[in-house]
Amino acid sequence: MRSSTSHIVLSLLLAISTAAQQAPQQPLKPLFKLQEVMIPMRDGVRLQTVILTPADQQEPLPILFRRTPYGVPDKAPEQIPAAAKELAQDGYIFVFQNLRGRFKSEGVFNLSSWVDLNDAKATNETTDAYDSIDWLVKNVPGNDGKVGMYGVSYDGLTTALTLLHPHPALKAISEQASPVDQWMNDDDHRYGALRESYDFEYAVMEQSDRNKNTHFDFETYDTYQWYLDLGPLSNINAKYLHSSIPYWNSTIDHPDYDEFWKKEAWVNQLHASTVPNLNVAGFWDQEDPWGPWQIFRHAEENDPEHTNFIVAGPWYHGEWQSDKGDSIGIIPFGGHETAREFRENIEAPFFRYYLHGKGERPAWQASTFQSGSNTWHTYATWPPKEAKPTKLYLHSDGTLSSTAPDTTARTYREYVSDPANPVPYRQRPISPTYPGGDWRTWEVADQRFVADRPDILSFVSQPLDRDLTVTGSLAAHLFASTSGTDGDFVVKLMDVYPENAQKNAWPAGEGPKPGQYGQSLNGYELPIAMEVRRGRYLVSYEKPHALTPNAPAEWTIPLRDHDHVFLKGHRIMVQVQSTWFPVIDRNPQKFVPSIYRATASDFVPATQRIYCSPAMPSYLELPVMP
Repeated sequence: MRSSTSHIVLSLLLAISTAAQQAPQQPLKPLFKLQEVMIPMRDGVRLQTVILTPADQQEPLPILFRRTPYGVPDKAPEQIPAAAKELAQDGYIFVFQNLRGRFKSEGVFNLSSWVDLNDAKATNETTDAYDSIDWLVKNVPGNDGKVGMYGVSYDGLTTALTLLHPHPALKAISEQASPVDQWMNDDDHRYGALRESYDFEYAVMEQSDRNKNTHFDFETYDTYQWYLDLGPLSNINAKYLHSSIPYWNSTIDHPDYDEFWKKEAWVNQLHASTVPNLNVAGFWDQEDPWGPWQIFRHAEENDPEHTNFIVAGPWYHGEWQSDKGDSIGIIPFGGHETAREFRENIEAPFFRYYLHGKGERPAWQASTFQSGSNTWHTYATWPPKEAKPTKLYLHSDGTLSSTAPDTTARTYREYVSDPANPVPYRQRPISPTYPGGDWRTWEVADQRFVADRPDILSFVSQPLDRDLTVTGSLAAHLFASTSGTDGDFVVKLMDVYPENAQKNAWPAGEGPKPGQYGQSLNGYELPIAMEVRRGRYLVSYEKPHALTPNAPAEWTIPLRDHDHVFLKGHRIMVQVQSTWFPVIDRNPQKFVPSIYRATASDFVPATQRIYCSPAMPSYLELPVMP
């Protein structure tokens, strides 16, 4: 959900603002006329809104509207950056609005997506959008009565929430990387496992000061060490925040999937494509990889006009709004500028059709830029019907194959998980999540940095004798046990490059120079899908249960939707571990009523076993295309 200042620069909002603040060598004629207004909501609260009207407007134009917690432009731009030109050239009145309680907007910023459609007096992001659109079409000169909305992350959330009760003038939206259920997945949790560093640092950023984005001041640069020295999560309030950040307090007060989180799960109220909507997802989105697929599936429940679409690509959070999008980390996209291609060929034509009445509507339901093959694909339905579920089995000798375990094989592999020495989720030192750093691309980082740890199990296939295309939803099924009474299992699916991969990776004359990144693609272990499950929630998300020590149980670990080709000569690898720190908080491995109230003495080592027998076969399920 959360676009920080470093992420918002990928969007039109800060792209325009940045262009306005950079002094050109010679004065340029403003391209837009800027007007700032305070739009009244139904409860009397007024929201700071900036309207940018094309200076050369000659005919009525539709409005493109964005609602954000991150600040609005204060100057009219003199030039349009590349990331915004595809929309701007079609002609729109651009409108930006700060949410309640942010910057000059009145009211209180609750950092909430709860919408109560049964309370006519309630105000929320859905009603604020409705009231704002109603005001805009009645009061902005030169508009043609049609409104579109789009945005990335939190701006994507405020866009998506209009689906619950859209204004009649709202004709098209593109919700991009929008979260939907903060306990189940996306920003704050993974099936109840807290995304500790992210949840804490973002809550501080957005609720410390209504007039700016605040970054927590770590006294230790390596945040892995800072969070480890912190000890139990209760020390965040005891030592630093002192209950001053409401959202963090809510996280601590609601460890389980209770009514608080169920109300926040706004997508459960969505059952139709109420407005033509273009979902956008990144396969390596380090913040909101799950929400767009859930919106797509919920809107698909009732879509007689076929107005529900999804686009996905090999992007980090919001990368499709960067200038080019020709790589992620050191992984190239075969010469494609995927961000520009998305905007030119998908985003701009979508709004052009629904707001200008020009061009053609999409002839597909899903469009992806397929990683591995580095090619664009369209699908009449998602997932494609041709994809067949295929099992890859984990074997006790460390191999991975389509052959099920036999009766002569050793029945399990094991390791010791120690919360005092957790596996880092990226290479140390780990910089703060915001601002900047390598947070954006950590999900594509070469996993060889943890290859020698004894608390990780690896399973690897033989080199593939042909391309293997995986398109659709992936999942891991582990038979596992722990000597503790609680615990986590993390599954990582990886594409292992051959040792001679570097010479063919980049187009001639392009790509990283020797030593530029301190690494090459030779033998690179590229994560394709990674996820965690928390043992206390295997039976019920609402009421946690202790695990029975040393008793095997089946752990189903969803790995989301992907479209990837494991190329001939590459190998497939699966890794299993039980800590992923500090992006996931440490499980004490001893059952306690709330991990957020655990004490230092509750954290204990545990022996984890992964079973690989005919009776308990652990495997990965992949949707393989013919």
